[in-house]
Amino acid sequence: MTTLTCQIFPPGSSTRQGTCIRFWPDREVFTTTISFDHNTISGRIRELAFLNPELTITIRKEDSDPKKTQYNEYYYAGGLVEYVNWLNSDKKPLHDTLAFRKETDGVTVDVALQWCSDAYADTMLGYANSIRTIDGGTHIEGMKASLTRTLNNLAKKSKVFKEKDISLSGEHVREGLTCIVSVKVPDPEFEGQTKTRLGNPEVRRVVEQTVQENITEYLELHPDTLESILSKSLNALKAALAAKRARELVRTKSVLKSSSLPGKLADCSSTNPEESEIFIVEGDSAGGSAKQGRDRKFQAILPLRGKILNIERKDEAAMYKNEEIQNLILGLGLGVKGEDFKKEALRYHKIIILTDADVDGAHIRTLLLTFFFRYQKALFDAGCIYVGVPPLYKVERGKHAHYCYDDAELKLLLNTFPSNASYNIQRFKGLGEMMPLQLWETTMDPERRLLKQLLVEDAAEANVVFSSLMGTRVDVRKELIQNSASMINLDRLDI
Repeated sequence: MTTLTCQIFPPGSSTRQGTCIRFWPDREVFTTTISFDHNTISGRIRELAFLNPELTITIRKEDSDPKKTQYNEYYYAGGLVEYVNWLNSDKKPLHDTLAFRKETDGVTVDVALQWCSDAYADTMLGYANSIRTIDGGTHIEGMKASLTRTLNNLAKKSKVFKEKDISLSGEHVREGLTCIVSVKVPDPEFEGQTKTRLGNPEVRRVVEQTVQENITEYLELHPDTLESILSKSLNALKAALAAKRARELVRTKSVLKSSSLPGKLADCSSTNPEESEIFIVEGDSAGGSAKQGRDRKFQAILPLRGKILNIERKDEAAMYKNEEIQNLILGLGLGVKGEDFKKEALRYHKIIILTDADVDGAHIRTLLLTFFFRYQKALFDAGCIYVGVPPLYKVERGKHAHYCYDDAELKLLLNTFPSNASYNIQRFKGLGEMMPLQLWETTMDPERRLLKQLLVEDAAEANVVFSSLMGTRVDVRKELIQNSASMINLDRLDI
């Protein structure tokens, strides 16, 4: 039997006294096997500890096996400042984290923010009464509007821009920004059934006023920081203009072609995106097998030439000039980065990454996931991103062939054979080794294949992971590898 225990200790208490919540599932309701995702729950508890400074929260997952018992304790005296520092631990900040708080008409606004020189995307997280507002709301709208207006006003006063009539958009101002907005509202109004968007109109006014006052005061007292932020924003504007020219070039090339779709794309005959799916595969060899083995009615194939650009380290101009990125944008119908996501504009509602089961395949898969996360994160929210799982082994015994997807499945199969049985094991290194019929039966047939749907449950955690793995900071990545070394099974390491 597995249970969860959560203890909350209030700030200032000399003894560890507080609230203890212990819970386990009702067996009459949950009749199947029950398993808590400790990491998911711990992530939410960590958020609460950040949002409520000096509050200590411990969580313990108890198990009948003492070795499986897990324990975490969270305490952050710095609150949102520590939250921002944690998110930016692998980045190069332009200034110390700015934090401020104000209470007006019963509404309390807490904000912490920091710009980083080596980041090209923004991370803005909103909370209302400690509830994560995934879809934003009036507090986020107020933050964005006030930030853009305030920096444009300061730019005109400081005369940092030599060019006249330059106006920065919100996207340029927020490039490289990490920001947490937490509001406490007496009577919150949430939109929708999931309560992920705050609707109180009075909150926007309070947030706008608070942000304008505090950011203006801070940047007027720190002119060097203002100049660094405005310089980064101006570079973002120039990169956006270069990206616009690159996009127009892509569109012009598309018009001149007989078809606007990439030449290597083997499209499906169906025009209904809901039933259509596309496999993104590495190389022409795997692409050839996939094209022959697919069901042409609803399955499309897009082969990639080598490894795509790591957009975590590049600006938009470089991204749009890359041919493989162009093919992905045009082939999938992703539209332009920064525009509102429209699922109906996609050409396929299932985007399946299918790479080899080796180090290069894992790297290409990570590059693709980085592109999708940074370019259009809403793809994950809409449930459009999948990873195909090809078999690792083919076991032939007589006239029968068995496919195994991991070592455990292989061991289980071999244990069913008599001790004197004769069999042959083939280890697949790449998809190109498979015959088209094999690829269809094991990896592409909807009735038999194994697909993993990828969702982003914790945007903050995902942002940290992508920055650590794909960012410019080598020291952070080295530390991550060293800390994770003990978790690696050397026998399964593919070198």
